[in-house]
Amino acid sequence: QLQLVESGGGLVQPGGSLRLSCAASGFTLDYYVIGWFRQAPGKEREGISCISSISSRGSSTNYSDSVKGRFIISRDNAKNPVYLQMNSLKPEDTGVYSCAAVPRWSDVCFDSDLRYNYWGQGTQVTVSS
Repeated sequence: QLQLVESGGGLVQPGGSLRLSCAASGFTLDYYVIGWFRQAPGKEREGISCISSISSRGSSTNYSDSVKGRFIISRDNAKNPVYLQMNSLKPEDTGVYSCAAVPRWSDVCFDSDLRYNYWGQGTQVTVSS
């Protein structure tokens, strides 16, 4: 069974950057649509970015309005983790960040957490001075 592991979280000052990784043990991720979600204390889980499975045309991406222009999701190839580069971080970006996966050949990715079958345990990101 696919197991996802996130890494790269931590404490960062406002305006700083972090890069999160979502890795799978024993699996390649080319067939999977990957989503990144976050949950702040007292708030519902929010979809912030996603990337489609790999095709000959590459992968398509999507971002929530709250992170568009600051975060970049990427995947180099099937064997590497999926990354979430987070720049210009704000205190409101604080939360537990989780990646999720669904096995699907798809040219598009999915914003809703209901579309994903597998979840990592999450990594804490705290943006504070």
